[in-house]
Amino acid sequence: MNTLAGGVRVAVGDPSDDATFTLTEDATDDRRAITVESVPDALAELSARCERWPQTAAVCDDVLRAVDPAASTFPGIVTESLAYSTLQSGAEFARWLAERGPAVVPQIADPVVAERDNDRLTVRFNRPGRHNAFSTDARAALLEALEVARLDPSVTEMVLTGNGPSFCSGGDLAEFGTFADPASAHIARTRHSPALVLDEITARLGRACRAEIHGQVQGSGLEMAAFCGWIACHPDAVLGLPELALGLIPGAGGTVSITRRIGRWRTAYLVLSGRSIDADTALRWGLVDEIG
Repeated sequence: MNTLAGGVRVAVGDPSDDATFTLTEDATDDRRAITVESVPDALAELSARCERWPQTAAVCDDVLRAVDPAASTFPGIVTESLAYSTLQSGAEFARWLAERGPAVVPQIADPVVAERDNDRLTVRFNRPGRHNAFSTDARAALLEALEVARLDPSVTEMVLTGNGPSFCSGGDLAEFGTFADPASAHIARTRHSPALVLDEITARLGRACRAEIHGQVQGSGLEMAAFCGWIACHPDAVLGLPELALGLIPGAGGTVSITRRIGRWRTAYLVLSGRSIDADTALRWGLVDEIG
């Protein structure tokens, strides 16, 4: 067992329940393990990332071990959000903000659009020029659209997708750091959560609550899609969780939704490595349900 900064424990070879995840050079379907080309190279890369973001790595490992993916969604969302708020007050996020410098969030009309066709509701992210980066105004518009599927029993099918070259590239980085304080941000994340609404819609519609993803499917975009009952993935899709480099963990429910699909071990690998996976790998892992 290799212990990295932040207490991250990486096993090599035989999969271990106790490890954060296991690295192997052999093909495997075991959700506790990740196949890499070179274990020594992967370990060196992971070690460097954990040394740069030790607090974030530790919190990521803690949250993924604490969240029970088989339990109801709300406690997991609360656990994730409290940890996220803690990191928003931390030195590693502050360092990223200082390195990014000032940024301005562009105002884009209709960041989410919805269309009703008989019993089907199609909801589309609509900031194509920014690869549908997810912003506060997009969240409000998404919640408004999702309320139709949540409250109207005549909606028997819902599709979540995106206009332009990407499904959703994650949170709009220009907006990060604009929260009033971590406590207010936590209240906003948990009381106005697309994840919780998508989870409720999926509980009613099952596979008829479907995400159709393509292009960049990163961060919050991937996290929200994973709450849908079925994910159809275009062959060009690139899926990942890049939050560690910001000094943050997934904050849109991914520690619940993605862990349910691929287990905490591979979820931890996506966060701590920062590496994206292609559609074929996502299908093999169970992160998506079909390619087409």
